Amino acid sequence: MDIVDQLNARRQAEQMQVTTSRELCGDADRLAQSYREWADTYELDVDSERYAGPSIVAELAGAVQAAYIGRRRAATAILDAGCGTGLVGIQLEHLGFRLIDGFDPSETMAVMARDTGAYRKVEGDVDLNRSLSGYSSASYDMTVCCGVFTLGHVRPDGLRELARVTRPNGFVIVSTYKSYAGAKTFEDEVLSLQGAGVLAPAHCLFTGSFLGEEKAHYWALRVLGKPAEQRL
Repeated sequence: MDIVDQLNARRQAEQMQVTTSRELCGDADRLAQSYREWADTYELDVDSERYAGPSIVAELAGAVQAAYIGRRRAATAILDAGCGTGLVGIQLEHLGFRLIDGFDPSETMAVMARDTGAYRKVEGDVDLNRSLSGYSSASYDMTVCCGVFTLGHVRPDGLRELARVTRPNGFVIVSTYKSYAGAKTFEDEVLSLQGAGVLAPAHCLFTGSFLGEEKAHYWALRVLGKPAEQRL
């Protein structure tokens, strides 16, 4: 098999895994199983040249920190929600962030994220479709979330929990697949939380590069003073 055939086979495997994961309807057990099976080849399948999402999310976090967060980058606490194998954490560490925690529904991927050395701690078997009961309110300066708000994964109301664990005047930075934003009314959830005084959009990058030909929207959402209700 020549190099072109290898690349084509890798991209077909990537697309098959992405398609499969979108059909799981947010079922935590099935998602964990799917990503456990994908973990060994995940980073190879979504190689950095085609997977722009983690670097864009990290760069956006860096820009927000420089513009709005009133503390040094190394002292800025970040929660990486749905961290996978740690691709976002690695990018954040390269930018000078040091207080990075993460969680993922897949313990197998959480182990790989821990092994990067970029994180202070990483927890597995944590589902953003449920209450983040192990995380205190207003405990992070920023939360970041890359590739999680997509079809078959996390519902839009997961944004409430990210807002809850982020301090007032902190930021929630997320990517959403372009198709998901329309299909799952993510923008409606943002507007609902804005109306409730929980958060407000500060910056939006629409239809940016994400994975291969896939496009995504990137959101920097400022957390306001009114706390989000914790889900049961």
